[in-house]
Amino acid sequence: MTIESESELIGLKKIGRIVGLTVKHMSEHLKPGITTAELDAIGGAFLKHHGAYSAPRLTYGFPRDTCISINDEAAHGIPGDRVIRAGDLVNIDVSAELDGYFADTGASFIVPPVTMLKHRLCHHTRIAQRKAMDSARAGQRLNAIGRAVEAEAQRAGFTIIRDLSGHGIGRGLHEEPHAVLNYYEPRLRQRLSEGLVLTIEPFLSTSAHSTITQPDGWTIKTFDGSLVAQYEHTIVITKGQPIVLTAV
Repeated sequence: MTIESESELIGLKKIGRIVGLTVKHMSEHLKPGITTAELDAIGGAFLKHHGAYSAPRLTYGFPRDTCISINDEAAHGIPGDRVIRAGDLVNIDVSAELDGYFADTGASFIVPPVTMLKHRLCHHTRIAQRKAMDSARAGQRLNAIGRAVEAEAQRAGFTIIRDLSGHGIGRGLHEEPHAVLNYYEPRLRQRLSEGLVLTIEPFLSTSAHSTITQPDGWTIKTFDGSLVAQYEHTIVITKGQPIVLTAV
């Protein structure tokens, strides 16, 4: 989606804030002993309270309201009876719709005790996200985003999950551009335009480059059991710093 009016920006800001607050609210209940289903129910109730609808349920028939992925699960983890334990690396990903507008956000959290490896992985994934957003300006090529993520991952000694990426969003959950890559692809020469709405979501791993879908048809895990961290914001491209719709 490319924003063409102030009313569209207002609508996107509204749903962006709701999904950002949902992740924050869920993270405040994250503790050893809670099940992923219980945590999802907290998120689902928060969305309902604000009049929003789970985007993965609405768009793809996902069986729960949010995605919760743990340790070597990179994305799309289905909440269920799994118990969250001390030391787990937990990713909470929330996307939702309100009044015809969609926003998507996510973050990784470490349930104490925190190891240095998990701390470094999350820290550098956050830095990669920030640098990618700094590079996302009108007139720049789309591949500047991947260049920024790849440079930070290499600097920190981590790998990039290359088969997961950001995407366009706005009037639907997934729109053009369908692949906002997290690595530099010189053939990706499209230029970013003012008002374009997309997600920036680097996936960094301790050693994996790709994933495999599990028998449940949704959950995506690394081949080698290595850890993954992800941070995601929905942004609007401008001539300067992007507008971050999902920041709270």
